[in-house]
Amino acid sequence: MNNIMLKLRGVCLAAAWLCGAAAPRDATITLTTQPGSTLEATALKLVAGDLKQSRSDGDPPLMLVGSAHLSTRPGPAALFVQVQSASFCGSAGCSTSVYVQRRGGWIKVMDSISGPIQLSPRSHHGMHDLLVHGHDRFVWTGSAYADTLPTPDIDLRDSTKH
Repeated sequence: MNNIMLKLRGVCLAAAWLCGAAAPRDATITLTTQPGSTLEATALKLVAGDLKQSRSDGDPPLMLVGSAHLSTRPGPAALFVQVQSASFCGSAGCSTSVYVQRRGGWIKVMDSISGPIQLSPRSHHGMHDLLVHGHDRFVWTGSAYADTLPTPDIDLRDSTKH
């Protein structure tokens, strides 16, 4: 994509984000670099500590951002932020955090999610569900997103003593 198209795409995303435009249903959240955008400026403040840590580890980070309207009611869009560096990416890939605006500030409502994230038409407590890898559903609890996949029971007894 040439620079003009990237800048135009960034302007369109920022306009949709500021106006609270709804994202297409079942759409994958697109994370991109958006130099100079409102999204990038906000994300830089939110993950400043992570960026500083990555740089101090000698690993120049790459920050990707995206947005989607998660609420079923009009309002500002959520901000998706991914820091890519050796310090923050592992065998499962790089993790993404999700922030929403509340009471004049930003709060983290989902943390350390790896994989493609999709917006679902289903909703809980006024917020759309999020799908990770197309099948792992996260639902809004009223204050944050929670995974709906059950956690397997783990037998912590030493199996060598049986």
